[in-house]
This record gives sequence, C-alpha cells and structure tokens, in this order.
Amino acid sequence: MRFPSFIGFIHPRLAVVVHDLLMVWLAWYATNELRFSFMPDAPEVRLFSVEIPVVLGAQALVLWWTGLYRGLWRFASFQDLWNIARAGAIGSLVIALGLFLFSRLEGVPRSVLLIYPLTLLVFLGLPRMVYRQWKDNRYGGAGPAQRVLVLGAGRAGESLVRELKRENRFLPVGFLDDKRQLRGAKVHGVPVLGTLDNMSELAREVAADMLLIAMPSISNQQMQRVVELCEATGLQFQTVPRLQDVVEGRSSFNQLKEVAIEDLLGRAPVALDWTAIRTGLTGRKVLVTGGGGSIGSELCRQIARLGVESLSVLDSCEYNLYRIEQELRAEFPDLIFRAVLGDCGDAAAIEHAMAQGNPQSVFHAAAYKHVPMLEQQWREAVRNNVLSTQTVALAAIRHEVENFVLISSDKAVNPTNVMGATKRIAEMLCQSLARDSATRFITVRFGNVLDSAGSVVPLFREQIQRGGPVTVTHPEITRYFMTIPEACQLILQAAALGQGGEIFALDMGEPVRIRYLAEQMIRLAGKQPDKDIPIVYTGLRPGEKLFEELFHEQESYQPTSHAKIMLAQPRELPRASLEQALHGARQAVLRYDEPALEQFLRQLVPEYSSGTSRDAAVSPIHRAS
Repeated sequence: MRFPSFIGFIHPRLAVVVHDLLMVWLAWYATNELRFSFMPDAPEVRLFSVEIPVVLGAQALVLWWTGLYRGLWRFASFQDLWNIARAGAIGSLVIALGLFLFSRLEGVPRSVLLIYPLTLLVFLGLPRMVYRQWKDNRYGGAGPAQRVLVLGAGRAGESLVRELKRENRFLPVGFLDDKRQLRGAKVHGVPVLGTLDNMSELAREVAADMLLIAMPSISNQQMQRVVELCEATGLQFQTVPRLQDVVEGRSSFNQLKEVAIEDLLGRAPVALDWTAIRTGLTGRKVLVTGGGGSIGSELCRQIARLGVESLSVLDSCEYNLYRIEQELRAEFPDLIFRAVLGDCGDAAAIEHAMAQGNPQSVFHAAAYKHVPMLEQQWREAVRNNVLSTQTVALAAIRHEVENFVLISSDKAVNPTNVMGATKRIAEMLCQSLARDSATRFITVRFGNVLDSAGSVVPLFREQIQRGGPVTVTHPEITRYFMTIPEACQLILQAAALGQGGEIFALDMGEPVRIRYLAEQMIRLAGKQPDKDIPIVYTGLRPGEKLFEELFHEQESYQPTSHAKIMLAQPRELPRASLEQALHGARQAVLRYDEPALEQFLRQLVPEYSSGTSRDAAVSPIHRAS
C-alpha cells in the first residue's frame, strides 16, 4: 500500500525525463542490435556498454534544449514529433562528438549514428501519441464524443471542424450546405451530406446528437430559417458568433454559444464612417451621464476604444458606476478615467464633473425610461428627464463644451405617456439652446434596444426560467429593436454628422411583434410556446400604445450621408415661452405639485394624449387572458 503513495511524490516532469532517458537507452541498444544483426560473427551487443553514460548525457542536454519538456503528453502534437526528430538528429551529432572525444568512436559503427534518430523518434513519439489517444477516448470519464452536424461548409465551418478535431469534444459526422456544388465534397475528411432543407432526415441518418451553426455572416432572416429547421429536428443546437462580434473583439471565431434572440432580431452589420467618428473623439475629453446604464456603459466602452484623452462618467447608481469603472480601468489602463457619483439634477455635482473633466463632448444618456412606472411618477419624470437635462445643458454652455448629444427615444413622437412627453420637452430644450450658443446640441432618437435593463427581453427570460407564463400586453403590439452596440455606434456616427440643432432618427428596420419575440425566446430555451410555457395577454398598460413612430407628421425628414440615419426637421418653440414653462415646472417639482406638472406637459406637448389622468394611472392594470 506504500508504493502508490511513494509514486505520488514523483513530479510528473521528472517521470517524463526518466521515461525519455530510458527510451534513449533502449533506442541506442535497439539500433546497435539492428546494425550488428546483419553482420556474421558480430560481437555481442551489451545493454550496459561503456558509451551509455555519454549517450544519455548528450541526448538529455539536447532534449532539454529543444524544449520537449515544456509540452504535455495530453496535448502531444506533430510539433512534439518534430521536436523529437530534431532532437534525435542533433543528439546524434552531439553523441558522435562526445564518443569521439571519449573513445575515438571505437566500436561504434557510423551507420548506428544515422539510424539512431529514426529509432529515437519511434521510442519517444509513439508513447506520447498512444497516451493522448487514450486520454482523448476517455474524456476524463465524461463519455463518448457527441456526434455533430455542422451547418455551413464555408470558411467558418472548415475552421470549426479543424478546432473540433483538435479538442476531440465533438465528432463531426457531416456538413450541410445549400450550395449544391459542394454535395459529396469533403472538408478535413468530413463529407458534405446535403442541403439545410434535408436537415431532419440527414440528422436521423447519421445519428447526430447536436447541430452546430457555422454561418456567421448570414442575415437575421436567414438565421430565423436555420433556427426553425434546427428546432424541427428536436436536437440541441449552437452557433458560432456573428462576424461583427468577432471583428469587434467581443467573441473568438470558434467560440460556440447558444443562439440568442439578438441573432434573430438584430440587423445586418452597419457600415460606419469611423474616420469621422475618430476625428471627433480621439484625443478629446468626454463626459457621459448615466454612464453605468445599458446604453451609457456601452457608449463608454466604444468611446474608450477610440482613444479619448479622458473619460468622465456620472451616474447616480453606486453599483453601476463601480462596475463600469472596474471594467474600463482593467481594459484601458492608460485611460484617464473619472467616476462621479451624483444626480444630473444636482447642479453642484454637474459643476464638479464639468470642472474636473473639462469635457469637449457630452453624451447625456441619463434618464428614466420605464413607461408604466413613470405614469405614476410625474414629479420624478419631469425632474430627471427634463430639468436635469436643462441643468447639464446649461453647465455645458458655461464650460464651453463643443458638442452635447442628447439620447432621446421614439416615444417622444406623438407621446401617449409621461416618459415620451418628458423626452420630447428635453428635445425642444436642446433645440432651443442650439440657436443661441456655441455648443452644438444634437439629439439622437431611437427605439428599444435588445436586453437593456428594464426591457422586455430580460423580463421574458426571467419568466421562462420560472416556467411561465410569459406576459405580453397585446397580441398585435409591435416595437422597433436594435442591439445595444449598434445603437451606440449610430449615436457616435450621428454625433459626428451633427452641426447643431438637429434631431437624428436611427433607422430601426422593421417593427417586431412582441408576440413573435416571446415565442422565439421560448423556443430558444428548448420549450414550446403555449405547450410548455403559456403566453398570457394582459392588456395594454397605462401610457402604452400598439406601435411606435420615429417622426412626427410635421417633422418631414430627409436622408443624411449615412443610410441608417435620418434627419428630422425641428419644430420651433419660442425660447422665452419654454424658459417660462420650465421655471414653473421647477417650482412645481419643489412643491411636489403633480397636477401642475401634468398641465406643464400638456401645454408644451399638445400632441400628448395619454388618455389617462394622474388618478387613472394608479388604478390596477386590467388583465385579460
């Protein structure tokens, strides 16, 4: 029982060295035995000959010098075999030199020195390869490899199969590709079996356990078709990251992941004028308000990547501010980063952030945005979305900020809710200030972003994890969606385009039915809508409408130099009237006079037609099955 314990004290590297020296000894002996076996009356080959110490010492030094012991047998490769071959050839020369100095090569045939490197390659390489094969087949007790069908026989599929064969976690049994000319071809020995339309049939024929989607550059409509075909097989499926995620460094090329809702609802990658964006930001000082939120934090990441001189981030949430600070300090150690914990409505906090960071550009992303919640919070909605915007904007003018970008919302168009009305007034404020100041005020308006805090995607995900039901307000309700990175990139592009006073609206593509979104998220979770996870329709919430708009009918819009960004014609409002109304709103906020604030919203935004008074907004939500 003591012997295994003793073995445990032997260092694995030492065990490998001992093994290799033993193999060198045996290789030398076998080579001599082979050589002398062809000679009649040959002398007896002794296992313990006088030259063995020279052979072992010389070969050991060469094996160490070639770096053979830096590798692991578990991952032995052709590179290791090459190192062994190189070590054998060089070792033979060093052994010859040593034996020449030791005994003038007496009794050592020259042919032994030629055959020895090949013998050593077998004696050292074969055990390594056998050990790796044994470990690969065992998987540490995890069972046999999963049989996988790879969808897409292009460059991504070829790279993925090469990686899978190296890791041996999966066994590729075939490709599927819609290019019929590839039918019957082989990639790394794996045949192209047919097209995607034959997926269910072919998956059964080859007994596939899993499907791997290797088509990173297909459109989202094409991805929807592929996912539907995968779901019809009943097999688990994963995908490689989208090409844009790989290019931007968010994922590695062969990193498999679950298909996400972004893969189905996002759009094709947006072509940006990065030269103009960099010109506007590289080497400059930037302030982002609300920089810990979903949009604000991604803006910070992209701004930091553009090489700004300094980045100041103001946020009222301590944890969000801490999180983005830790992330950016780790990823951009040379960036001058300033974290300011405070409220945008606190004039002293804004003044401190401006004086400390001396920004040339301000991105105002701080806002309250949850529509049903704000229907019951008139005071906070006006205070944070309107008056805080005024506080930050006036401070930007005082500190001679060059450009101020307001992050707005499609809910500001024909608003039916408090959130949209307050954002519309914030837009009007920035347009008014742009007329009489050197600071360029630019407004960027867009719709929902996928997976942002408080949005429908994390809500649905949580409901699905609980087993349902998934709650949708109305079967016909639609919303515009884009990914957070895409929204932030277009914000930066619009900022580069703006000259002051513009309202830019981002092209959000086609609106998406929330019912479809819920159904797809349920399917991606491996469940069936209305079978495993019910969908319940709860009725429209206060302030909610069936569809959103990007432009008011009086804002006849025109294209810009960027295909995904449109320019709305601003509607003028006398500055004096606006300032007087804002002064009254500030006094109403101090008195917590919500009826006065409701009147303020309806006065400045005539199209605001909530259909619910302040009292009605707090009534229970009607639920319909």
